[in-house]
Amino acid sequence: MALTRHCWKCGLEYTLAGSPGRSESCHRCGSDLKVCPNCVSYDPRVAEQCRDRRADPVADKHMANYCEYFEFVRREFVPPAEDRPREAKARDTLKKLLGD
Repeated sequence: MALTRHCWKCGLEYTLAGSPGRSESCHRCGSDLKVCPNCVSYDPRVAEQCRDRRADPVADKHMANYCEYFEFVRREFVPPAEDRPREAKARDTLKKLLGD
């Protein structure tokens, strides 16, 4: 599959040249595009979830921000994991453990 620039939430491809502005949002789901999960420096495993040490910390990673080091990442779209199936699995495991 080809590497594309796309919405972090629904996967709609971003086809315009350059990076999105702070006011641009996805036409399909309405999510902001200039957000940490769409940046090449985003890494949930490091401090402040950003590999660029020059960037100011961003409190809400899924909301548009003013980061001047933002660069739209090219990658394959992988849908975000749903929390509900994980929760249901944990509840089933607990029921089995307790004998319910």
